[in-house]
Amino acid sequence: MLKNDTVQTIREKALWMRRRAFKMVYDAQLGHPGGDFSAIDIIATLYFGVMRYDATKPALESRDRFIMSKGHATGALYTALCAAGYYPEDWLDTYMQPNSRLNGHPNRNYLPGVETNTGPLGHGLPVGLGIAIAAQISEQAHRTFVLTGDGELQEGSNWEAAMTAGHRKVENLTLIVDRNRLQQGMGTEETNGLDPLDEKFRAFGWEALMVDGHDIGALLDVLATPRMGRGRPLCVIANTVKGKGVSFMENKASWHHGVPNAEQYGIALEELV
Repeated sequence: MLKNDTVQTIREKALWMRRRAFKMVYDAQLGHPGGDFSAIDIIATLYFGVMRYDATKPALESRDRFIMSKGHATGALYTALCAAGYYPEDWLDTYMQPNSRLNGHPNRNYLPGVETNTGPLGHGLPVGLGIAIAAQISEQAHRTFVLTGDGELQEGSNWEAAMTAGHRKVENLTLIVDRNRLQQGMGTEETNGLDPLDEKFRAFGWEALMVDGHDIGALLDVLATPRMGRGRPLCVIANTVKGKGVSFMENKASWHHGVPNAEQYGIALEELV
């Protein structure tokens, strides 16, 4: 498939994911749509343009691994797994309901395609590092991708993992930071400043690149580039917009865990076209 065709396919998947995830949040009156929407272009690019997997064989040893460390953004993850063929769409209708497999945080015991349970922030990168080290030791070719929020990087466990990954030159590990600059309640730089984030990761022995997190072509260029032989893990700092695609949500911290009323839901569906 030509790159332009791949980009268009990913855009279409991302649009469907936004519309479907917002319906899930509206129906449940629960969720984290702001962070869903900042991350969806990244996740769609991974699942429909970069990663190797077989949804009919979720435990296939040669599969690439994806860990959603910002585990509260389940609207983005669950719609991606559904679109990738891991389960039927009617499962999405059970989002957040009692006894649903689609909990507020992903659980690998309930859902195919979920590599590890996430929710408490700061755990995804350490787990992903362990998976990547195991592949490095056993000389397996699969890659491990971890998506974190930017506010999540205020958890010290991330930096312990970053130091180890740089020391061990774990080149099959890619961290993507959803850099929307907003966390629950206020901006990341007001809470505990992260900049210059790229220089911090380079100091830990990583290759660090900055990209527009809503530019599918740019994400493909960075994430699909082979890593073997580079000798360093990769950190992609994806500059994003919280609530991307819906005017009343964009860059609003209140939509970290906001839920729409009927009027807002209608406006969003008119804009998401």
